[in-house]
Amino acid sequence: MELNVQEMLFQFLGGLGIFLFGIKYMGDGLQKSAGDKLRDILDRFTTNPFMGVLTGIIVTCLIQSSSGTTVITVGLVSAGFLNLRQAIGIIMGANIGTTITAFIIGIKISDYSLPIIAVGAVLLFFFKNRKIHNLGQIVFGFGALFFGLELMGDGMKPLRTLEAFHDLTVSMSDNPFLGVFIGTVFTLIVQSSSATIGILQELFGQGLIDLNAALPVLFGDNIGTTITAVLASIGASVAARRAAATHVLFNVIGATIFLIILPFYLYVVELIRDALGLNPEMTIAFAHGIFNVSNTIIQFPFIAALAYIVTKLIPGEDSIVEYKTKHLDPIFIKQSPAIAIGSAQEEVIRMGKFAIKGLEETQKFFEKKQPKNSESALQIEDAINNLDRKITDYLVSVSSNELSPHESERHAILVDTVRDIERIGDHFENIVEYVEFQINNKVSLTDEAMNDLETMFSLTKTTVEEAIDALDHNNKELAIDVLKKERSIDELERSLRKKHISRLSEGNCSVKGGIVFVDIISNLERIGDHAVNIAETVLGDSKYKYK
Repeated sequence: MELNVQEMLFQFLGGLGIFLFGIKYMGDGLQKSAGDKLRDILDRFTTNPFMGVLTGIIVTCLIQSSSGTTVITVGLVSAGFLNLRQAIGIIMGANIGTTITAFIIGIKISDYSLPIIAVGAVLLFFFKNRKIHNLGQIVFGFGALFFGLELMGDGMKPLRTLEAFHDLTVSMSDNPFLGVFIGTVFTLIVQSSSATIGILQELFGQGLIDLNAALPVLFGDNIGTTITAVLASIGASVAARRAAATHVLFNVIGATIFLIILPFYLYVVELIRDALGLNPEMTIAFAHGIFNVSNTIIQFPFIAALAYIVTKLIPGEDSIVEYKTKHLDPIFIKQSPAIAIGSAQEEVIRMGKFAIKGLEETQKFFEKKQPKNSESALQIEDAINNLDRKITDYLVSVSSNELSPHESERHAILVDTVRDIERIGDHFENIVEYVEFQINNKVSLTDEAMNDLETMFSLTKTTVEEAIDALDHNNKELAIDVLKKERSIDELERSLRKKHISRLSEGNCSVKGGIVFVDIISNLERIGDHAVNIAETVLGDSKYKYK
């Protein structure tokens, strides 16, 4: 029988593409059905590493991607929502959760893949209801997964006649490290352990590879899947890189342990297969499940050691922006509204200090054009938005109680101040975008314009610092100084606009450069306005308050 290489490749690669699309599409549908609360689930239910494992399992089952769960986790660690030990628990759980795909494949319903796709298409195209649409996406992706798997299987069938492939499988049986290497490299390329496990299930199902060769490949698949988290951590915080490194270390240690006990592991898998009468695909699914569950049980007691190792491997201080609130205790809302308002003020001050830090990072980005400064500024702005929501919700809950006139006044001041600080974050985010526009479009500013902007940046930042300090210590002298400084900002803005028009008329400044310049000073001036709003609350005088 002549081997048609083109047909074999087309079927295999096309099937792989449909399989990957099915996994992704089904996962997206599941994620939409679960709502946009995955981050909250990971944040809320990871109080300890054990809960982290359970949460990792559940979230991975929901989105059908251990890589997706790990990437979310890396982001949460970077944002300060999770510490490293909590993240390690989630990563362990994600490895267990991802085995569900292999069990689904082991059910062997490929004969019904096209009718399943048809049902999914009907739900997608003939119903407008969002929930039904999401269900259609899940069903369609589920069918596409099996259809792609079937195409891959058909594409691999001719391999049984290929002598070179037969020799390779013999070599893999004799040398487990070769199997680990092949599984790792292939998963690095595909970036989906579910896909490579699925291929392994098809190979084993068709008798193209024996169990002794398949198990090391399975170990390699688990190592290779860590590449997604590694890529997600590039350029991220030290904490995020440590979380990604933990994922790699966890799977490498697991693969090493199981290579050492490979004969025993093989015996256990064969024993379960014979006892339960498993088909080949389900045998690999059980092997995959046993590996990940056992690996988690073995390494779970050493979470602290794993955290210590990655901390040593990736040294450095991490400037984590902690999104979580620190002072908003719900118990005070009913018991003591006065203490609750005081706690809210502490959190508002913390939010204000974030705004100052964000403004500093924005100025550094303007001066040095370093991406790390823009990333830091945007991360801080995201934290400010989160605190805005949390503090506002807390204050709304406090307002449901009977408040004294003094408490009502303090409550109203905090509500207004939160809004002003949030707007400061919006304005420095705008400035970051203008600087990015400047970089991307190679827009240059004159030395005079740069110096003028640096002067206005420094004055604005000092004004915001004094406003927050005045609020923190109820310092009326500082608040009055904020009003004076803000008038200086207004005068400086008018002066800089005139100088800009002069440069423009003399041909010393480009039109694009002028747009960047004017937009930046405009946003800095508005930041000054919001600083005045905060200072006015300290003075108890809204006469000069900006809206």
